[in-house]
Amino acid sequence: MNKSVKYFLLAFLFSWLSYRSNAQDTSAGFADLVPFVTTPWEVIEAMLDMAKITKDDYIIDLGSGDGRIPISAAKKFGAKGLGIEIDKDLVSDAFDLAKKEGVDHLVDFKQGDLFELDFSKATVLTLYLFPDINLKLRPKIWGMPSGTRVISHRFDMGDWEPTETRTIELADGKRHTVFLWIVN
Repeated sequence: MNKSVKYFLLAFLFSWLSYRSNAQDTSAGFADLVPFVTTPWEVIEAMLDMAKITKDDYIIDLGSGDGRIPISAAKKFGAKGLGIEIDKDLVSDAFDLAKKEGVDHLVDFKQGDLFELDFSKATVLTLYLFPDINLKLRPKIWGMPSGTRVISHRFDMGDWEPTETRTIELADGKRHTVFLWIVN
């Protein structure tokens, strides 16, 4: 195991332990304990490819950070999108990036709790959240319209078998796993 993987796992472990010790399992208020970690551009490309994004899609990115996933989908395919992020500074950054990339008419960003959001209008739902949060969201995801594509960077959905799994190896040797599920 190389050093960068060990450091990531150590950071993840400390974050997860902090989350487990501070969060109440019955409350959605722990959403702000998920740290912002960017998704590399190569991984975003793989996510969009796996989801088979078109201009007719409406992407909702839960925990959207700086907005790079909906912005990329808008720029490359003309898809509309919404990013939900709890950190108001990241929401502001996402608006700035969308404007800079010329897709601010296609994407929107909201500060809010992803557990409070009705994301049933999405044709594509993207996630880069901790496994426990994915599992808490799963019943709501299963209630989405049949055919909705769900893409998660790094973390799976427990015993819900993905339709496709892809590993992306970056130039620096780091590997990222992306999962795709299709709601039945």
